[in-house]
Amino acid sequence: MHKYLSNVLIQKVIWAVAPVMAALLLTSLLLWIVDAPPLQAIGTLLNGAVESPQKWADVATAWMPLALIGAGLSLTFAAGLWNIGAEGQILLGAIFATWVARTFTLPPFLLLILIVLAGMLGGALWGLLTGVLKVYSHVHEIFAGLGLNFIATAFIIWLIFNPWKPESGATMSGTEPFPPAAWVPRLGNTRLPPLGIILALLAITLSFLLLKGTRFGLELRAMGKNMRAAAIQGIPTHRHMLLAFVLCGAMAGIAGAMQATAVYHRLIPRISGGFGYTAMLVVLLAGYRPELVPVVALFFAAVGVGSPRLELNMQLDASLGGVIEGLVVLFVLLGTGLRKRLKRES
Repeated sequence: MHKYLSNVLIQKVIWAVAPVMAALLLTSLLLWIVDAPPLQAIGTLLNGAVESPQKWADVATAWMPLALIGAGLSLTFAAGLWNIGAEGQILLGAIFATWVARTFTLPPFLLLILIVLAGMLGGALWGLLTGVLKVYSHVHEIFAGLGLNFIATAFIIWLIFNPWKPESGATMSGTEPFPPAAWVPRLGNTRLPPLGIILALLAITLSFLLLKGTRFGLELRAMGKNMRAAAIQGIPTHRHMLLAFVLCGAMAGIAGAMQATAVYHRLIPRISGGFGYTAMLVVLLAGYRPELVPVVALFFAAVGVGSPRLELNMQLDASLGGVIEGLVVLFVLLGTGLRKRLKRES
């Protein structure tokens, strides 16, 4: 029995490590072709993410939205819903939080609570709209999400260049800075908001408990296996889909609120930073399991923070970090498919 468990553990480790190694080997081959030392490039990338306490804080700051959105996407993906609209849900969360920061004069503690709730509300409403289009208008969630992403982007630009434009004139740098009372406290002289980290951990815990310890989570996973069969078995699939979109939108909305009030202290056009799309890769790599989201999100955050060092130190394009991320996801998906095929044939 002990030998069997050891073999199973070894197989799991191999299947987990092999895709990463394959991605690194292919990346090394590409670097070798362009006469760039592979080991030096990878070492430069990793060192760029951990070379100082400031960099560690930058990694944690990038980890925060990935973890928040990844926790929400775990719910929708578990139900078989390809929620592409997380990017727009971040933007709506940032817009709602900005409205609160610009409108209300309250003690900082109360204002921060209101900002978080507003971010949740904005993201949840945008997620609900995706769900309504899916359930009642039969618009596939991919097309609904992408369309709403474009609308949210246009809306945020309109706000910055019209009603919320600075007195000195509208620019792509965003709105006027928020009042200091609306700034989410940071850690020292970094951009890292401890509140955002706490909320991300709570979101991951909530998603894990919902999926693993509740009937709602069990039914979501059943929907992900076979939506039609789940409906025949009496599972309220429409209601569950709407709730999953709302929960995911609320978590993405918190990420948007933190980006606006903690990281930038203003609303800017690129407030989302593309985290909504990157978080999809995080969830795919985590196998839709929220308990793995923090680790995978840390990998993506570290690569994102360390990539600019490639351009500074080795004159390599910083997009190499994105190439590594994409290759890891690709090989993990290929490995998962191969593993399932081998199981069927055995």
